[in-house]
Amino acid sequence: MKQDQGRFVLRGQTLAFSGNPFEVGAEDAVDYRQDGAVVVEGGRIIAVDAATDILKQNPGAPVANYGDALIMAGFIDAHTHYPQLDIIGSSSQGLVDWLQKHTFPCESQFDDQAVAENSADFFLDQCFLNGVTTASVYCTVHSQSVESFFEAATRRNVCMAAGKVCMDTNSSLGLADTAQTAYDQSKALIERWHGEGRNRYAITPRFALTSSPAQLAALGSLWREHPTVLMQTHLSETKDEVARVLEQHPTYDSYYQVYQSFGLAGEGAIFGHAIHLSDDERRAIAESGAAIAHCPTSNAFMGSGIFDLDATRHAAPEILVSLASDVGAGVSFSMFATMRAAYEAARFHSVVLHPAEALWMATCAGAKAMRLDDRLGNLAPGMDADIVVLNLKSNPLIARRVARAEDFFDVLFAQIIMADERAIKATYVAGNIVHQRTQAST
Repeated sequence: MKQDQGRFVLRGQTLAFSGNPFEVGAEDAVDYRQDGAVVVEGGRIIAVDAATDILKQNPGAPVANYGDALIMAGFIDAHTHYPQLDIIGSSSQGLVDWLQKHTFPCESQFDDQAVAENSADFFLDQCFLNGVTTASVYCTVHSQSVESFFEAATRRNVCMAAGKVCMDTNSSLGLADTAQTAYDQSKALIERWHGEGRNRYAITPRFALTSSPAQLAALGSLWREHPTVLMQTHLSETKDEVARVLEQHPTYDSYYQVYQSFGLAGEGAIFGHAIHLSDDERRAIAESGAAIAHCPTSNAFMGSGIFDLDATRHAAPEILVSLASDVGAGVSFSMFATMRAAYEAARFHSVVLHPAEALWMATCAGAKAMRLDDRLGNLAPGMDADIVVLNLKSNPLIARRVARAEDFFDVLFAQIIMADERAIKATYVAGNIVHQRTQAST
């Protein structure tokens, strides 16, 4: 279905959120219709309702009938690295070793336009294959890596946030910038790309270990000058990292306080990992309106630690925690793999993550973290038509499991635990199909 074809209807099971399941409970948070429909026009969702009502109100509109497949908002990946595709699944002794052995040599190639363009195209195609319609993306220190990424995103009319990584200390030869070049180049990229089409910019210090106080101050100043952009960075991924940061910035009491003191905290800030936080840090993040990007597959693969969602929410019930793949330390683009790992991390802490909570983190929470929740992350009138259609019986084993499901939430749980990219029947971006595994009947 092409956007210029005008109004059309998607029919199937539908799932939307009317509230935050962590706050109101799953039953009250989820709006589920067994036979529902979504009206799309001009790249936006016009209506979501029972199929009989929608079809009666839209006579003659083309209908893509997905049968018993589930129609919902596209997934949102709140923290990922497009230049790290080629090192996904690489072995290391830990975070610093992984950066030095794999990440920095790989990222050093991204001043080459051809390399950046090829990776950006492949990355976006993989996102769509996995039902990911929006992400907050780290580029490299090179402006070319950002230019190539946003050009690829613009061609696809997809809403992505991205930014030039800034690092002027403890970095590899050829990847270091300075406080001034970080400011100047990031500012030029903001002026070129932020708000251009569906693009959003994210000021991106890699983490406090690779930025001097001067650079952090420059980036804090830049954010004050451009308050509508995002700010993304890493926080408390490993215990060793926390210790090193406090050695490098000895006047601060905590890792989070380093960012806070330089004006790199608040609404629109997304902190990747945030595993090893004190309760005071958790409360400070929540009070500021910033978000955490929980990266469970990466945390497990790198041996960084196991994020404690329950303790985090106990310390700060209002804290915003979204989900993220963290490709390439994360080993999969799949939000099913990410949700499954989040469930396993919660079980480690003797908590059961409800499937509605996992799906909310992978959609609504990501949109809110990126300050896009008025346009993305939910299946509701007025939202952009970034939609994923899920085959709930994508392989014979899942089909057998679903046949024994107790209720709809049990069906969702089976997807989180067992599904992969084969479950993505179709992905829509602004009302256009960008991936379709099987042709829908019309």
